[in-house]
Amino acid sequence: MPRFLLVLFLLLPGLALAQGRLLGVVQDSATHQPLAFASVFLANTTIGTTTTEQGTFELPHVPAGSYSLVASYVGYRLAKQSVVVGGAPRQVVLRLAPATQLGEVVVRPRPNRASDYQKFKDLFIGRTTFSAQCRILNPQDILVDYDAQTDKLTASALKYIAIENNALGYRLNYHGLRFSSSFAQQVVTFYGQPVFEEMTPRTKAQQQRWAANRLAAYHGSLAHFLRSVYDNRVVAEGFRAQRLRLVPRHAVANRDSLHALLRRQRRRLSEFTAEEAPLPQWAEEPRGMAVLYLRPAPIDSLRRQSADKQRVFLAFGDYLQVTYLKEGPDPNFKLLARPPGSPVQADDRQVSRLVLLAPEAEIEPNGQLVNSLAVFTDSYWGFEKMGEFLPLDYAPPAAVAQ
Repeated sequence: MPRFLLVLFLLLPGLALAQGRLLGVVQDSATHQPLAFASVFLANTTIGTTTTEQGTFELPHVPAGSYSLVASYVGYRLAKQSVVVGGAPRQVVLRLAPATQLGEVVVRPRPNRASDYQKFKDLFIGRTTFSAQCRILNPQDILVDYDAQTDKLTASALKYIAIENNALGYRLNYHGLRFSSSFAQQVVTFYGQPVFEEMTPRTKAQQQRWAANRLAAYHGSLAHFLRSVYDNRVVAEGFRAQRLRLVPRHAVANRDSLHALLRRQRRRLSEFTAEEAPLPQWAEEPRGMAVLYLRPAPIDSLRRQSADKQRVFLAFGDYLQVTYLKEGPDPNFKLLARPPGSPVQADDRQVSRLVLLAPEAEIEPNGQLVNSLAVFTDSYWGFEKMGEFLPLDYAPPAAVAQ
């Protein structure tokens, strides 16, 4: 199953109560003339507006946190700026550069091959039950290319990808797409700045169904897990986090000796229960051996707080296996072929892997990561894609009530 690298794509709820205000102006980068009726939005949220005739804009009532502020205007390249919201109003100037030089013409190299486009759609939109209810509205604007020499599929968009998610009730425009899938390495990455728009329900029943589906998409998600780590509620929220070591095949000189060592460890720890002892299981993988420690990882092995208790960091060694115990996997989820006794996946649970690509990653009060490039996921979280994509400012009903 393809692994999934989250790149500026995190589905994290803006649960912080504090709010701030963004004010600014959008201008031509060369002339500094204001650009009227430009689109301005906070990436990965439902928060956006258009500029006035004077090129000014205001975004009030923004949940405190870090965002990517994006401006879009026909004939211009996107302008992006990182902003931190909270406290005093923030003043911002966004300057857009022309998309093309005078007389330059953008030519589509060739039509997409149907098979390449379908592979892109499956990997970008996903194959979950909710993904089946997503529709790309402008496939003609997507450029897909397959390189047989590198066995890599890449995709970009002439402007943005317009997606309608009839499972969650959102329309979103995914700006600046950079998509890559390496079939040899089984790794999928994509990057962009999406903006969400609430769809209008036709009936009360549809509104209730969207609300229930959004909550289901949130429960067990990476966003849900990170928020539970920040709040020190991993167990209370229904997660079990366990240390997982992947031993490369070249490092396993004698698997029989390793198995014998693990059996001896089991005998020494036989007086403990599996929940009390750091008792490992193992399974063979293409890359070597996966060794899972059955004892749940204590919270202080997952997170680090600064000395003043004002900052929280996701911090752990090796890999982390995260199981969500309150909800089963999507019916479309296909298990990887594994030998009997594999510790990595259970039929009735959502089981994911999480890897840190940096020594630690700071989690903000609203639940998002300061550096979204610092995490890598696969297994169940790699299976979930656009069908479960929630905006940053989504808050589950229980959080709203608190």
